[in-house]
Amino acid sequence: MTAILDKVEQEALNLPREERAFLADRLLSSLGGEVLSDVDTAWVAEAERRYGEYQAGRRQPIPAADVFAEADRLLG
Repeated sequence: MTAILDKVEQEALNLPREERAFLADRLLSSLGGEVLSDVDTAWVAEAERRYGEYQAGRRQPIPAADVFAEADRLLG
Protein backbone atom coordinates (compact mmCIF):
# COMPACT_ATOMS: atom_id res chain seq x y z
CA MET A 1 0.00 0.00 0.00
CA THR A 2 1.34 3.45 -0.82
CA ALA A 3 1.89 5.96 1.97
CA ILE A 4 -0.90 8.22 0.74
CA LEU A 5 -3.36 5.33 0.49
CA ASP A 6 -2.43 4.24 4.01
CA LYS A 7 -3.02 7.79 5.28
CA VAL A 8 -6.38 8.09 3.49
CA GLU A 9 -7.46 4.73 4.89
CA GLN A 10 -6.55 5.73 8.45
CA GLU A 11 -8.35 9.06 8.09
CA ALA A 12 -11.43 7.35 6.65
CA LEU A 13 -11.52 4.76 9.44
CA ASN A 14 -11.57 7.58 11.99
CA LEU A 15 -14.73 9.11 10.50
CA PRO A 16 -18.08 8.63 12.24
CA ARG A 17 -20.06 5.60 11.04
CA GLU A 18 -22.49 7.62 8.89
CA GLU A 19 -19.68 9.46 7.12
CA ARG A 20 -17.79 6.20 6.49
CA ALA A 21 -20.95 4.72 4.93
CA PHE A 22 -21.43 7.79 2.75
CA LEU A 23 -17.77 7.68 1.67
CA ALA A 24 -17.99 3.95 0.92
CA ASP A 25 -21.04 4.54 -1.26
CA ARG A 26 -19.29 7.34 -3.14
CA LEU A 27 -16.18 5.22 -3.69
CA LEU A 28 -18.17 2.23 -4.91
CA SER A 29 -20.19 4.47 -7.22
CA SER A 30 -16.95 5.81 -8.70
CA LEU A 31 -16.03 2.31 -9.89
CA GLY A 32 -18.54 2.57 -12.68
CA GLY A 33 -21.45 0.98 -10.93
CA GLU A 34 -24.90 2.40 -10.64
CA VAL A 35 -25.03 6.18 -10.99
CA LEU A 36 -27.27 8.07 -8.58
CA SER A 37 -30.45 9.37 -10.13
CA ASP A 38 -31.53 12.98 -9.62
CA VAL A 39 -33.93 11.78 -6.92
CA ASP A 40 -31.16 9.82 -5.15
CA THR A 41 -28.88 12.85 -5.36
CA ALA A 42 -31.60 15.05 -3.86
CA TRP A 43 -32.12 12.57 -0.99
CA VAL A 44 -28.37 12.48 -0.29
CA ALA A 45 -28.33 16.29 -0.18
CA GLU A 46 -31.34 16.32 2.15
CA ALA A 47 -29.76 13.70 4.42
CA GLU A 48 -26.53 15.71 4.56
CA ARG A 49 -28.50 18.89 5.38
CA ARG A 50 -30.39 17.16 8.19
CA TYR A 51 -27.21 15.56 9.55
CA GLY A 52 -25.56 18.99 9.57
CA GLU A 53 -28.51 20.38 11.54
CA TYR A 54 -28.20 17.47 14.00
CA GLN A 55 -24.46 18.07 14.43
CA ALA A 56 -25.10 21.78 15.02
CA GLY A 57 -27.71 20.97 17.68
CA ARG A 58 -30.62 22.37 15.65
CA ARG A 59 -32.27 18.95 15.16
CA GLN A 60 -33.01 16.31 17.77
CA PRO A 61 -32.61 12.61 16.96
CA ILE A 62 -35.71 10.43 16.69
CA PRO A 63 -35.39 6.84 17.94
CA ALA A 64 -35.72 4.29 15.14
CA ALA A 65 -38.51 2.49 17.01
CA ASP A 66 -40.57 5.70 16.93
CA VAL A 67 -39.92 6.19 13.21
CA PHE A 68 -40.95 2.64 12.36
CA ALA A 69 -44.04 2.82 14.59
CA GLU A 70 -45.12 6.00 12.80
CA ALA A 71 -44.48 4.41 9.39
CA ASP A 72 -46.55 1.38 10.41
CA ARG A 73 -49.34 3.67 11.61
CA LEU A 74 -49.34 5.62 8.34
CA LEU A 75 -49.15 2.55 6.11
CA GLY A 76 -51.40 0.28 8.15
